[in-house]
Amino acid sequence: MVVAGPGFGGGGMPNMKSFAVQILTGPWLMVFGSLLIMSAAGATYMFSLYSNDIKKSLGYDQTTLNLLSFFKDLGTNVGVLSGLIAEVTPPWFVLSVGAVLNFFGYFMIWLAVTKKIAKPQVWHMCLYICIGANSQSFANTGSLVTCVKNFPESRGVVLGILKGYVGLSGAIITQLYHAFYGDDSKALILLIGWLPAAISLCFVRTIRIMKVAHQANELKVFYKFLYISLGLASFLMVIIILEKKFVFTRPEYGGSAAMVIFLLFLPLGVVIIEEYKLWEAKNKALNDPSPLEIVTEKQSSEMSKENTEVPSSSSTAKILAHSESSNDQANISCWKTAFKTPDRGEDYTILQALFSLDMFILFLATICGVGGTLTAIDNLGQIGTSQGYPKRSISTFVSLVSIWNYLGRVTSGFVSEIFLTKYKFPRPLMLTLIMLFSCVGHLLIAFNVPGGLYIASVIIGFCFGAQWPLLFAIISEIFGLKYYSTLYNFGSVASPIGSYILNVKVAGNLYDKEAKKQMAALGIFRKAGEDLDCNGVECFKLSFIIIAAATLFGTLVSFLLALRTRKFYKSDIYKKFREEAKAAEMEMAAAGDAIGLPDVKSTGNGIGHPKGKATENGVGLEAKTE
Repeated sequence: MVVAGPGFGGGGMPNMKSFAVQILTGPWLMVFGSLLIMSAAGATYMFSLYSNDIKKSLGYDQTTLNLLSFFKDLGTNVGVLSGLIAEVTPPWFVLSVGAVLNFFGYFMIWLAVTKKIAKPQVWHMCLYICIGANSQSFANTGSLVTCVKNFPESRGVVLGILKGYVGLSGAIITQLYHAFYGDDSKALILLIGWLPAAISLCFVRTIRIMKVAHQANELKVFYKFLYISLGLASFLMVIIILEKKFVFTRPEYGGSAAMVIFLLFLPLGVVIIEEYKLWEAKNKALNDPSPLEIVTEKQSSEMSKENTEVPSSSSTAKILAHSESSNDQANISCWKTAFKTPDRGEDYTILQALFSLDMFILFLATICGVGGTLTAIDNLGQIGTSQGYPKRSISTFVSLVSIWNYLGRVTSGFVSEIFLTKYKFPRPLMLTLIMLFSCVGHLLIAFNVPGGLYIASVIIGFCFGAQWPLLFAIISEIFGLKYYSTLYNFGSVASPIGSYILNVKVAGNLYDKEAKKQMAALGIFRKAGEDLDCNGVECFKLSFIIIAAATLFGTLVSFLLALRTRKFYKSDIYKKFREEAKAAEMEMAAAGDAIGLPDVKSTGNGIGHPKGKATENGVGLEAKTE
C-alpha cells in the first residue's frame, strides 16, 4: 500500500488561505501576542508617576500612600488565584478576567482622583488599586506561563524576553501617555486602565497551550525578538535623554510614540517569516511525489505483532513505573505526601513544593531582594523630591528604572541560560550575585551621593528586573512544570511581603517621623487631611541602610540555596523535556496535523525537513520499503 499526503493544489487563493491559517494557528503568533500583552502589563511600576496626584487630591500622608503602594504590590504579586483558575480553565478565560479587573480597578482610581465621585475611604482605594494591579498576575499566568509550557527547553530565554517587555512597559506607556494626553498625569491612570485590557482581549484566542515540535532554529528566532527589543530599548533610552535636555511638544511626543508602536509591531515580521518557512516546508513535503513511504500490509502487521509481544525491557520498566506511580498518587492523600518531596526536577504537587525547604529558602531570599528594590522604585518620586531633584529628573528616574529593568530581565534570562547550558552555572548563584550588587544602589540612596540617584536608578532597575526571570526559572526547574501556573504565582507572593515590611513599616514610618520632626522644628502643626512632606537626606537615610542590611541577609540565604542545588544543576536538567518533545513529535507525525515539523533539522535555506535527508531544495522525506 502506498501512503502519501494530499497536495494543496487549487491555485493561489487556497494556498494563501492555508498560509493565513498557518500564521493564525502557529506558535510564533502566540509569542508575538504574549510580547504585546507583556509590553502593557507593567503599569504597576509607574506608581511613582501618579502617586503625587493621589497624595494631593485625597490629602494622604506618606504612610497612607505607602499603604496604597503595598496593596498595589499585593495585587500584583499575589496571583495564586489566577494560578488556580489557570489549572482548570483555558488561557483565554484567564486573560479575559484579567482585562476586566484591570479596567475596573484603575477606572475607579481615576474617578476618585479627578473627583468625579465622592472621596472614597482609604480602604476603598486600597481595594481598587489591589484589583487593578492583580490583573497583571492574570496577564502573566495567561500568556507567560503558557509560553514557558510551550517552549520548556528555552524557558530561561522565554522568561527573559517576556519579562523584559514588562520592564520596558513603563517607558512605553509613558511615551504613549504624553502623545495622547500631554502632561496630564491624572489621565495616565485612565490610560493604564483601558490599554492593557484592550490588548489582552485582542489576543484571547491566540494564546493557548500547543503541541509545538522543537525546532533546531528555535533559539535563533528568540534572538531575533531580542534584537528587536534591544532596538526598542535603545530608542527609548535616546528619547529619555532628549526629553531631559529639551522640552518636547505634543507633536514631537506623537512622533516618538509612533516609532514606539512601529518597533512593538516589528516582531510580527519575524512571525510571518518563520511561519512561512514552516508552511512552505509542509507544502513541499506533501506535494513532492518523490518522497513516498511504501509499506506492505503483511509486514506492517507482523511488525506490529512483534512490537506488541516483545516490548523492550526499558519501555516496560518505564510503563510499569509510571503506572505504579499513578496508582500510588491516586490512592494516597496529597496531605500525606506533602512532606515526601520527590527528586529535584520532578513534578512536585503544590503542597510538596510549598512545604519544601528549597521553596522556603527561595521565598525568604525573594522577600529581602525583591522587597528592597521594589521599595526603592515605589519611593523614587518622594526620594527625588526630598533630595532636591527637579520634577523632570524624577520622570527620568522612572524611565531609567524601566529601561534597566528590561535589560536586567533579558540579561539574566539569556545569560543564565547560556551559562547553565555551557558551564552548568547554577541559577541560584547568579541570583545571589544580583542581590549583592543591589546593595550598592541602596547605599547610594542612603548617603545621597551627588548625582547618585541616577546611578542608583540604573542599579536598582537592573537588579529588580534580573531577579524575576531567575526566580521563575528556578521554580520551574526545581519543582517541575505540572503545577507551574500556581507555583509561579506563589513565588511572587514574597514581593508584597517584603514591600510591606520594608516599604510601609520601615520607609513610610521613618519618613513620616522625620517629616513631623521637621515641622515641629519650624513650629508648624499639620492639619487634618494635609499631605506630609519631608526634605533632606535624613528622610530616607536610615530606611535604606536597613534595606541594604536586609538585602545582604537575603544574599546569604540565596547562597545557601545555591549550595543545596549545585549537584542538581550539574546534571542534565532538560533531558526529560527533550524526551517528551521527541514523543510529541512522533505523535504529531502520526496524526499528520503537527504545528511544527517532526524532528526538524535546519537546512541550507533555513527550512526544516521532517524525518529524512535534505533534498536539493532543502526539504525531503525519507523513502523506504519494508
